[in-house]
Amino acid sequence: MDKVKANMKSCLNPVPKVLVSCRGLNGENNVLAVGYCGNCSYDPPMVMVGIVPSRYSYHMIKESGCFVVNLVDENYKETFNYLGSHSKRDEDKLEIMNVKLEDAKIVNAPILTDCPVNIECTIVDSIVTGSHEMFIGKIEHVSGDSKLVNADGTIDFSQIKFL
Repeated sequence: MDKVKANMKSCLNPVPKVLVSCRGLNGENNVLAVGYCGNCSYDPPMVMVGIVPSRYSYHMIKESGCFVVNLVDENYKETFNYLGSHSKRDEDKLEIMNVKLEDAKIVNAPILTDCPVNIECTIVDSIVTGSHEMFIGKIEHVSGDSKLVNADGTIDFSQIKFL
Protein backbone atom coordinates (compact mmCIF):
# COMPACT_ATOMS: atom_id res chain seq x y z
CA MET A 1 0.00 0.00 0.00
CA ASP A 2 1.10 3.52 -0.75
CA LYS A 3 1.29 5.80 2.28
CA VAL A 4 0.91 9.58 1.94
CA LYS A 5 1.14 12.34 4.53
CA ALA A 6 -2.19 12.89 6.32
CA ASN A 7 -3.53 15.71 8.47
CA MET A 8 -2.20 15.50 12.05
CA LYS A 9 -5.14 17.35 13.62
CA SER A 10 -7.40 14.83 15.38
CA CYS A 11 -5.89 11.93 13.44
CA LEU A 12 -7.03 9.46 16.10
CA ASN A 13 -10.80 9.69 15.88
CA PRO A 14 -12.13 8.92 19.38
CA VAL A 15 -15.07 6.58 19.73
CA PRO A 16 -17.77 6.79 20.95
CA LYS A 17 -19.12 10.33 20.69
CA VAL A 18 -20.11 11.65 24.11
CA LEU A 19 -22.00 14.49 25.72
CA VAL A 20 -20.56 15.90 28.93
CA SER A 21 -23.05 17.36 31.37
CA CYS A 22 -22.18 19.74 34.18
CA ARG A 23 -23.64 22.13 36.74
CA GLY A 24 -22.22 25.50 37.67
CA LEU A 25 -21.89 26.66 41.25
CA ASN A 26 -24.99 28.83 40.63
CA GLY A 27 -27.04 25.70 39.80
CA GLU A 28 -27.09 26.23 36.04
CA ASN A 29 -26.95 23.01 33.99
CA ASN A 30 -25.24 22.62 30.65
CA VAL A 31 -24.24 19.94 28.17
CA LEU A 32 -21.51 19.97 25.52
CA ALA A 33 -20.28 17.58 22.89
CA VAL A 34 -16.73 16.42 23.59
CA GLY A 35 -14.45 14.99 20.93
CA TYR A 36 -11.55 14.10 23.22
CA CYS A 37 -12.62 11.50 25.76
CA GLY A 38 -11.32 8.13 26.84
CA ASN A 39 -10.35 5.74 29.59
CA CYS A 40 -7.10 6.57 31.34
CA SER A 41 -7.00 4.17 34.31
CA TYR A 42 -8.79 1.01 35.37
CA ASP A 43 -7.52 1.02 38.98
CA PRO A 44 -8.93 3.30 40.17
CA PRO A 45 -11.34 3.66 37.24
CA MET A 46 -10.82 7.04 35.58
CA VAL A 47 -11.65 8.77 32.33
CA MET A 48 -10.42 11.98 30.76
CA VAL A 49 -12.28 14.64 28.82
CA GLY A 50 -10.67 17.46 26.86
CA ILE A 51 -12.39 20.83 26.90
CA VAL A 52 -11.37 24.05 25.15
CA PRO A 53 -11.18 26.87 27.74
CA SER A 54 -13.37 29.16 25.61
CA ARG A 55 -16.33 26.75 25.89
CA TYR A 56 -19.24 27.90 28.05
CA SER A 57 -19.04 24.74 30.21
CA TYR A 58 -15.31 24.98 30.86
CA HIS A 59 -15.53 27.20 33.97
CA MET A 60 -18.56 25.29 35.27
CA ILE A 61 -16.57 22.05 35.22
CA LYS A 62 -13.37 23.61 36.55
CA GLU A 63 -15.18 25.30 39.48
CA SER A 64 -17.56 22.47 40.37
CA GLY A 65 -14.89 19.76 40.20
CA CYS A 66 -17.15 17.21 38.54
CA PHE A 67 -18.83 16.17 35.30
CA VAL A 68 -20.84 13.35 33.77
CA VAL A 69 -19.89 11.53 30.57
CA ASN A 70 -23.07 10.49 28.75
CA LEU A 71 -22.70 7.89 26.00
CA VAL A 72 -24.82 8.67 22.95
CA ASP A 73 -26.64 6.27 20.67
CA GLU A 74 -28.17 6.73 17.21
CA ASN A 75 -31.55 7.76 18.66
CA TYR A 76 -29.93 10.91 20.06
CA LYS A 77 -28.14 12.01 16.88
CA GLU A 78 -30.22 15.14 16.22
CA THR A 79 -29.86 16.30 19.82
CA PHE A 80 -26.13 15.50 19.86
CA ASN A 81 -25.57 17.52 16.68
CA TYR A 82 -27.56 20.48 18.02
CA LEU A 83 -25.89 20.50 21.43
CA GLY A 84 -22.49 20.23 19.74
CA SER A 85 -23.10 23.17 17.39
CA HIS A 86 -24.86 25.67 19.69
CA SER A 87 -23.70 27.41 22.85
CA LYS A 88 -25.77 28.00 25.95
CA ARG A 89 -24.03 31.37 25.98
CA ASP A 90 -26.40 32.33 23.12
CA GLU A 91 -29.60 30.37 23.83
CA ASP A 92 -31.16 27.81 26.16
CA LYS A 93 -30.26 24.87 23.94
CA LEU A 94 -31.34 22.34 26.57
CA GLU A 95 -34.89 23.70 26.54
CA ILE A 96 -34.96 24.04 22.75
CA MET A 97 -34.03 20.35 22.34
CA ASN A 98 -36.19 19.23 25.30
CA VAL A 99 -33.19 17.57 26.95
CA LYS A 100 -34.30 15.41 29.87
CA LEU A 101 -32.05 15.72 32.91
CA GLU A 102 -32.04 14.29 36.38
CA ASP A 103 -29.63 14.68 39.26
CA ALA A 104 -26.66 12.33 39.26
CA LYS A 105 -26.47 9.84 42.15
CA ILE A 106 -23.08 10.96 43.51
CA VAL A 107 -21.76 14.13 41.84
CA ASN A 108 -23.41 17.56 41.69
CA ALA A 109 -24.21 17.47 37.98
CA PRO A 110 -27.10 16.24 35.85
CA ILE A 111 -27.27 13.03 33.84
CA LEU A 112 -28.98 12.85 30.44
CA THR A 113 -31.73 10.33 31.03
CA ASP A 114 -32.15 9.61 27.29
CA CYS A 115 -28.54 8.45 27.00
CA PRO A 116 -27.95 4.72 27.61
CA VAL A 117 -24.93 5.09 29.92
CA ASN A 118 -23.98 7.88 32.35
CA ILE A 119 -20.54 8.02 33.98
CA GLU A 120 -20.29 10.31 37.02
CA CYS A 121 -16.82 11.70 37.72
CA THR A 122 -14.99 13.90 40.19
CA ILE A 123 -11.93 15.72 38.91
CA VAL A 124 -8.67 14.50 40.39
CA ASP A 125 -6.26 16.32 38.06
CA SER A 126 -5.97 18.20 34.80
CA ILE A 127 -3.33 19.11 32.28
CA VAL A 128 -3.30 21.75 29.58
CA THR A 129 -2.23 20.04 26.37
CA GLY A 130 -2.41 22.96 23.97
CA SER A 131 -5.89 23.71 22.66
CA HIS A 132 -7.61 21.66 25.41
CA GLU A 133 -7.47 21.15 29.14
CA MET A 134 -7.68 17.44 29.84
CA PHE A 135 -9.72 16.83 32.98
CA ILE A 136 -9.01 13.50 34.67
CA GLY A 137 -12.17 12.24 36.35
CA LYS A 138 -12.35 9.46 38.93
CA ILE A 139 -15.44 7.42 38.16
CA GLU A 140 -17.79 7.62 41.14
CA HIS A 141 -20.89 5.94 39.71
CA VAL A 142 -22.08 4.42 36.43
CA SER A 143 -25.74 4.15 35.47
CA GLY A 144 -26.94 2.11 32.54
CA ASP A 145 -30.33 1.41 31.02
CA SER A 146 -31.67 -1.72 32.73
CA LYS A 147 -31.81 -3.67 29.45
CA LEU A 148 -28.04 -3.13 29.00
CA VAL A 149 -26.79 -4.12 32.46
CA ASN A 150 -26.14 -7.81 33.12
CA ALA A 151 -26.78 -9.47 36.50
CA ASP A 152 -23.14 -8.89 37.51
CA GLY A 153 -23.35 -5.17 36.66
CA THR A 154 -21.44 -5.44 33.39
CA ILE A 155 -22.74 -3.22 30.59
CA ASP A 156 -23.39 -5.03 27.31
CA PHE A 157 -22.01 -2.39 24.95
CA SER A 158 -22.83 -4.58 21.92
CA GLN A 159 -26.49 -3.58 22.35
CA ILE A 160 -25.73 0.14 21.93
CA LYS A 161 -25.75 1.59 18.42
CA PHE A 162 -23.18 4.35 18.96
CA LEU A 163 -23.07 7.42 16.72
